[in-house]
Amino acid sequence: MNDLHYIELAIELAEKGVLNKDGGPFGAVIVKDGKVVGQGNNLVTSTNDPTAHAEVVAIRDACRNLNSFQLDGCTIYTSCEPCPMCLGAIYWARPERIVYACTKADAAAIEFDDQFIYDEINVPIPERKIPTVQVGREEALRVFQLWSGFGERTEY
Repeated sequence: MNDLHYIELAIELAEKGVLNKDGGPFGAVIVKDGKVVGQGNNLVTSTNDPTAHAEVVAIRDACRNLNSFQLDGCTIYTSCEPCPMCLGAIYWARPERIVYACTKADAAAIEFDDQFIYDEINVPIPERKIPTVQVGREEALRVFQLWSGFGERTEY
C-alpha cells in the first residue's frame, strides 16, 4: 500500500465524522507494518472533549491496540496538518513519520484557525492571553526528586 491509500482512509474517517455529526472534518489512521493499528475522527463536539481531535483519538486507539505508550515504527496519516496540540501528542508518541493531506491554511479557510496558539507559544508567560501564574514550585519539586530516585520507573 502507498501513502495515498492511507490518506484516503483518513479522509473517509473525516467525512464519516462530519456526516455523523461527531465533530470537525478531520480523520487519522496509524499504520504499522502495512496494517492499520489505530484510527479516529474528530469527536470534540460529540464527546464534549476539546482534546478529542482525530490524531489524539487515533493515537489512543493505536497505543491501546499495540499495548504500548509509543508508536515505534508507525506512520500517522491525517486528513489535515496537525494542530499544535496534536503535533505535541504525535511527537510524544514518537511515530516514524507523519503524512497529511490539507494544510493549516486550508483549515483556517473553513474557520479552524490555530495560528493564535502558534503565536501564543512564543509570548512571554506574563503576557499571554490566558493569565498564567506559578505557585507551589518547591512542593512540586519534591515529586520530581522522588521520580529521579525511583528505581521502578518506566522511562519514556
